[in-house]
Amino acid sequence: MSMLTNTLGRYFAGRFVVAALGVFASIFLLLVLVDYIEMVRKTSGLASASAIMVAETSLFRVPQLLEKLTPFCMLIGAMTCYLALSRRLELVVARAAGISAWQFISPALGSALLIGVVATVAYNPMSANLRELSKRMEAELFGSAPGGGIQDASGFWLNQVTSEGQVIINAARSEQQGIRLTGLTLFRFDTQYHFKERIEAREATLEDGRWVFRTVRRFSLDAPPVDQDRLEIPTTLTEAQVRNSFSTPETVSFWQLPSYIRSSESSGFATAGYRLQYHKLLAQPFLLAAMVMLAASVSLRFFRMGGVQKMVLSGVGAGFLLYVLSKVTEDLSKAELMHPIAAAWLPVVVGGLTGFLALLYQEDG
Repeated sequence: MSMLTNTLGRYFAGRFVVAALGVFASIFLLLVLVDYIEMVRKTSGLASASAIMVAETSLFRVPQLLEKLTPFCMLIGAMTCYLALSRRLELVVARAAGISAWQFISPALGSALLIGVVATVAYNPMSANLRELSKRMEAELFGSAPGGGIQDASGFWLNQVTSEGQVIINAARSEQQGIRLTGLTLFRFDTQYHFKERIEAREATLEDGRWVFRTVRRFSLDAPPVDQDRLEIPTTLTEAQVRNSFSTPETVSFWQLPSYIRSSESSGFATAGYRLQYHKLLAQPFLLAAMVMLAASVSLRFFRMGGVQKMVLSGVGAGFLLYVLSKVTEDLSKAELMHPIAAAWLPVVVGGLTGFLALLYQEDG
């Protein structure tokens, strides 16, 4: 009878899922608390910022941060699960019944693959949508005045040249991958590149062939400031060009990535970042399974044999080294020094083979 479908297999799978979700929930609450404290510090001088709105903003920001830690949640969850089973001698009983290590880790591998599929096709789009919602709420919190209130140190920069001259746009925050901007400062120059005026606006929206700015204040060298409700500036920029300037691959959901890749290719922009993110999401289920293999290789030792602490530390160290490898391959891919497919799948192959060889040596060596 297959270990994936019998009673014992379901028991091991359930224990693993509970442990992994427990680690996931613990890290989620910790990140929410830290982010909420930071948001309270930033909004302490804003009378319009309510505690509920600040808490919602932090709550919507955290899922995307937690998505990057999902492999470590699987690693720690699997280690916690198998160490608990070993401490309670359940693994001893399973071995005495003739069940090998390969059999009682297969339910966890299957569960990790299933969790990875759900994380790719459901959790990733949800986290991307919540991040966009959090940006909109941040704009409401910080964008109550022209100039956008509290701005980031650098923000987002965009340069465009038209028949009327040059316009340099700085935005504190970006929504919808650059289609809507808040907290804006513009520097306008004439066709001879002489300074013309500075403009501050609360928000801007890209429409067909134009930027539409709202709640505008214009500053010029020979006139007092002028307030306007609306200002239109023509542009030759397209949505694809703006998205390439303002969006990051991590903020695009899994289902939208193929269209972003096609639009970037048709516009002549680099697509390495989007391709890497797409293949990383495709490889995510197998990366989680590789983390289970690593965790099993360092946590199946019996407590009575000692050395458990060293094995746990070695597992954490292996996970950290795998994270470093993934960052190195990611940077190489974004610099177009490595193919995105190789960069996305190399950590999976290295982690899976390391755990497999370690288990093979322990069980059959």
